[in-house]
Amino acid sequence: MPASPAAAAKEAEKAKSATLEAVEHAERSFAQAADAARVSLTEAAKRVEKSVTEGFETLRAQSRTYTDTAGQQIEDAQRYASERIRERPITATLAGLGVGVLIGLLLSGGRSSNR
Repeated sequence: MPASPAAAAKEAEKAKSATLEAVEHAERSFAQAADAARVSLTEAAKRVEKSVTEGFETLRAQSRTYTDTAGQQIEDAQRYASERIRERPITATLAGLGVGVLIGLLLSGGRSSNR
């Protein structure tokens, strides 16, 4: 037996109501998923920031150590050079002059070969 128009209208209204409920449920689910993703990404960003900060602090501490060591070695080298120059000033002067002449010859040798 065919359904009456009133029954069909009633079924159509039920279908419409069910569809609206499904859409509202989907919207709520999407909003909850978006909030959860936002929280998760925020926490991940904080962890990355903390890790990077700790890495920079470690790098800063290590570079400070290397800088202190290098500074100490330079001071030792300066002290050693000063002592040797005071012990033998003429030898140090001649060595410096020889190095200067050698550098001058090397630099001018490159220019004269280009002419």
